[in-house]
Amino acid sequence: MTSEAFVWIWLPDETRPVLCGKLQENAGELQFFYGKSYLARRTAISLDIREMPLESGAFRPRIGEMHGAIRDAAPDSWGRRVLLYRLNQNTVTEFDYLLNAGSDRIGALVVQESSDHYQANEFETATIDQLVEAAGLIENGDPLPATLDAALVHGSSVGGARPKALLYDNQSSWIAKFSSTTDQYPVVRSELAAMWMAGQCQISVPAVRLVESLGKDVLLIERFDRIREKNGMKRRFMISGLTALQLHETESRFASYLDLTGFIRRYGKDANRDNAELFRRMMFNILIGNNDDHARNHAFFWDGKHYHLTPAYDICPMLRAGLTANQAMIVGKQGRLSTVKNALSEAGLFGITKEKAASIKEELVDKIETLWAEASDYAGLTKVQSELLRRSTVLSQGIFYQ
Repeated sequence: MTSEAFVWIWLPDETRPVLCGKLQENAGELQFFYGKSYLARRTAISLDIREMPLESGAFRPRIGEMHGAIRDAAPDSWGRRVLLYRLNQNTVTEFDYLLNAGSDRIGALVVQESSDHYQANEFETATIDQLVEAAGLIENGDPLPATLDAALVHGSSVGGARPKALLYDNQSSWIAKFSSTTDQYPVVRSELAAMWMAGQCQISVPAVRLVESLGKDVLLIERFDRIREKNGMKRRFMISGLTALQLHETESRFASYLDLTGFIRRYGKDANRDNAELFRRMMFNILIGNNDDHARNHAFFWDGKHYHLTPAYDICPMLRAGLTANQAMIVGKQGRLSTVKNALSEAGLFGITKEKAASIKEELVDKIETLWAEASDYAGLTKVQSELLRRSTVLSQGIFYQ
């Protein structure tokens, strides 16, 4: 059983990785040690300015198996499902997940067995049809033919619960998100509509587009953690909102937009801008009906000096059975309650006045009312589908009258 592995990192503005340190299993937890050569580098950056400063010695996770900055480089729900399927083992350890997730995982870290030289886990490029076929077989628990093995690997390093994989073209890297057999409404097209709408509402979002493959909708989201250069690809170090809040998966219910504002004020590159943007995203999530805004659906770039918000992602209206709903994170004085009143209740913590907060709300409501039909057309939603979301979710009555 593997008890030791090595962490490689792409430093800011570099296109090749360097050895950063070592992970060592000890009594069920993964302790981290920076390498001496790494600490001697003038350009070295810490993995976490608070829990893993640039010092020698063992760093133990505060809670759970590993530090959040390392956990963010491991596969999440769907990626773990893919690896369980691929490894075909009765027991899969955290080391197994870290070592088998592929080299092109989210962010700028890769974990591998070698400390001597970086060896990328390169696999044959999969077509989008192969990706869709492989995801469908995994969802159904059906055997996967050897011809789809490359497609399987491309889904192992991406987080989230829904079927997804990595896709590449000559210029860009994309995350491909597939419709699921369990979808009760066109989730992929609804997400496209919401992401387009967010961009119209002055929220920073990546490029998104819709394609169809084997009769299924596929949403392509351009990766913002990659920058292509003439001599290679830069990778941008990222941490999740959960790591920013120093929370373990078991503590996610304590995640709060309000606490994120404190993290931004203390460590942010441009705290006023990022906190105002965070408020706009929070309000937009409530108005559009996206209550899957958990802490892993927020992220920060890290350049070794400051953190700043990444573009927004995973914004999707979700059908509601009634007027009352809750966000995944704490919003204001009434906890997670999905209401405009709750969102406005702690506007000062975002560095904006009550008047400015109210103005942002009115601006967003007006934009959504005016552009929802256009967003629906852009995403290819039928009039029936668009109206269903508009009645139950988008600008739901419940968010205004509670």
